[in-house]
Amino acid sequence: MAKKADATAGGDGSALEAAIAQIRKDFGEGAIMRMGEGEAAKNIEVIPTGSFSLDLALGVWGLPRGRIVELFGPESSGKTTLALHVIANAQKAGGMAAFIDVEHALDPGYAKRIGVDLDNLLVAQPTSGEEALNITESLARSGALDVIVIDSVAALTPKAELDGIIGDAHVGLQARLMSQAMRKLTALLAQTRTLCIFTNQIREKIGVMFGSPETTP
Repeated sequence: MAKKADATAGGDGSALEAAIAQIRKDFGEGAIMRMGEGEAAKNIEVIPTGSFSLDLALGVWGLPRGRIVELFGPESSGKTTLALHVIANAQKAGGMAAFIDVEHALDPGYAKRIGVDLDNLLVAQPTSGEEALNITESLARSGALDVIVIDSVAALTPKAELDGIIGDAHVGLQARLMSQAMRKLTALLAQTRTLCIFTNQIREKIGVMFGSPETTP
């Protein structure tokens, strides 16, 4: 225990420095660093939501760039409106945004009234969940966008389900699709400092006796 304490305090850091040097050699110069130096010391940039109360409640005055954010709530509770406000604020700061309209329900007139610059907004209307998430990955990989909105998780239907017959059972397909997408997107979004917003709807579980019956797809 004393030996570990000495190493942590900097008493004998030769083994640690050797490990750090080896990691940097194997994985690149920025693979590991001290929190107080270089890129790690920089504060995470945020994009305001347009709501003073919400920005105050979040504690950082907006949604953090390079992160995945889920906006969930009941139907018609303002999830898409909030996402469009974030896009408008990013554009006001000179940024570019994309809206993956999985629900095929985006109203350009409403978006314009909110303050969205339609000329600087990329829109995709994919036909399957795989297509939507692959488009999202490609856009994030470009590093040219500040915000990507996927509206919504509930509408991300796997291709196997679309190709099947109504009534067929497709257990866990969407969950596996989302799980794979999250693993691929998390590091990519952090590297490109892209804010990715997923909207989602609340569902109610049947037969819940204790606790909240509310859940998300």
